[in-house]
Amino acid sequence: MPSISQTFSETGDLSSAISGFTPRQAQTDMANEVGRTIQEKSKLIVEAGTGTGKTFAYLVPAILSNKKTIVSTGTKNLQEQLFHRDLPLVKKALNSNGKIALLKGRSNYLCIHRLRQHGGNSTLLERETLSELTQVRQWSSSTKTGDMGDLKSLAEDAKVLPFVTSTTDNCLGKDCQDYEDCYLVKARRKALDADVVVVNHHLFFADMALKDTGFGELIPEADLVIFDEAHQIPDIASEYFGETFSSRQVQDISRDIDVVYRTTLKDAKQIQTAAEKCKMIAADLRILFPENPHKGNWRQMLLRDDVQTQVSKLTDCLGVLYEVTKLHIGRDKDLDNIFERISEAKGKLSRLIDTTKLGVSLWYETTKRHIVLHLTPLSIASKFADFIAEPKRSWVFTSATLMVDESFTHFQKQMGLDDATTLSLDSPFDYPKQAILCVPRFLPEPNAREMRATLIDISAKLVKASKGRCFLLFTSHAALNAVAAQLEDKIDNPILVQGTTTKRALLERYIENKNAVLLGTGAFWEGVDVRGEDLTCVLIDKLPFASPDDPLLQARIDDCRKQGGNPFAQLQIPQAAISLKQGAGRLIRDEDDKGVLVICDNRLVTKDYGKIFMGSLPDMHRTRDLNKAIEFLHTIHGENP
Repeated sequence: MPSISQTFSETGDLSSAISGFTPRQAQTDMANEVGRTIQEKSKLIVEAGTGTGKTFAYLVPAILSNKKTIVSTGTKNLQEQLFHRDLPLVKKALNSNGKIALLKGRSNYLCIHRLRQHGGNSTLLERETLSELTQVRQWSSSTKTGDMGDLKSLAEDAKVLPFVTSTTDNCLGKDCQDYEDCYLVKARRKALDADVVVVNHHLFFADMALKDTGFGELIPEADLVIFDEAHQIPDIASEYFGETFSSRQVQDISRDIDVVYRTTLKDAKQIQTAAEKCKMIAADLRILFPENPHKGNWRQMLLRDDVQTQVSKLTDCLGVLYEVTKLHIGRDKDLDNIFERISEAKGKLSRLIDTTKLGVSLWYETTKRHIVLHLTPLSIASKFADFIAEPKRSWVFTSATLMVDESFTHFQKQMGLDDATTLSLDSPFDYPKQAILCVPRFLPEPNAREMRATLIDISAKLVKASKGRCFLLFTSHAALNAVAAQLEDKIDNPILVQGTTTKRALLERYIENKNAVLLGTGAFWEGVDVRGEDLTCVLIDKLPFASPDDPLLQARIDDCRKQGGNPFAQLQIPQAAISLKQGAGRLIRDEDDKGVLVICDNRLVTKDYGKIFMGSLPDMHRTRDLNKAIEFLHTIHGENP
């Protein structure tokens, strides 16, 4: 068997099998370090700059090792790319017969039982949902995988999805009569039998925390776990180490009880009445909060008499529902499952109103129709460190954005990875020649009233110079919508705004329309790969500090202060620096790309901490003169300025 270095050499298997492959020292270095980590069953953290080729750098040693491997990614896009493109390429190049599998979360798979269950309840569904249900029913007769993503005519947020997919709560597991034909079960069996399984972070941590049926068997068997886009892990893991209770859960329980009552237990009117009352009380709790969606401190809200009263009513009503449902246990498997969900909801609500609990943040968020209560641990470091300690296996964490101020300390402390080996690999791109970073002179303060007009003026100039091949990235939806509304009068280019359709559809329209400009917030700061002249300019409105009103951040800040720390330096700056790095990373994606990055925040040059942000960005040619940036854009597009 060839060594890892030989595989990546000019005469190696990758060069022979993959057209256009060229050896890169940084890629080979990373691959060798991953190989060493596999041999030693140790932990490795790698920041690999854009263009390093980190995907091949971890896939090659994983496949050569013949070890059972889980690769976890941050986005479905990368998950699909790994499974459908990168893994088959590497397997073919290495002449490997290893089995590979793609495993998604349960909400991505058709549930045969729920499709049948809702088939005869057309009176309960809206006309639009009924139309979607017809599409799903027709497609169900021909699908082999049950992957809802294969049904292209259905929107990502289609209303029918909760009716035809299962959740951990409503799945009957082995008690289901369709268990042997279940698409999720089949996908998991395939994953258990595979040598390399591609999952995503949400699935990994959901099943790690909940021991969800099936996938929980995968983790113990894995010899190697690789997290790509690892910068996302701290927040995602925190979510799954905590607990949530929502009015939507109560609504779903009520809806499922209604289906059981109408179909199999028509004499159980008392259960249906109690469930409907719970749903109404949960909806009334939502009404006590402002109409527009927002987040807040749940401990503080529980001091309000009206909130306390409504929570007490909900607690009592769930208790009644629990007792009346208990009387009918054993009569119907779906109702037995619902009883377990009621019991769990009762327990969660009681824990989420216990304000004496330390080391956690109690916070809430609202949508237009629902309220979600959260209990989130302030730190997951010790829990995660315990999880990866035994049994001993290999762990690799990699991303283009893990370091802050040339150090991995922030990420290591968040994840309890103090003893991990670290490796930093620079991007092979020639940033000083390929790109300009401009922080324009004479900018107002970020929150000054006149900043909005300045931002619109700069945006219009950049869009004109780049012929619309431009991403305008914002730190808030309010800024995004305000600039989008006023920019229409300043430019002739088509304006594509996040939120008007799905992320995928917006990107497709942007690529097709060669003079369009795209305006986005968080979703477009990462996981977007647009190359060449399709993207020559990225504008960022200001440093992406998390909102000071975020209740989880507030709780972490308070906790940091109690421990004698500096929350601005230890929490807020590192988090914002990683986000800025991600946004800036949209610009140069290839060795032939050229472009301009404009950051409209004078704190980069007026504040001492600006040096940390600047030091975290690629080594682009830097200027304060916006005209120089505009001249460079003219040059890229073959025009005389």
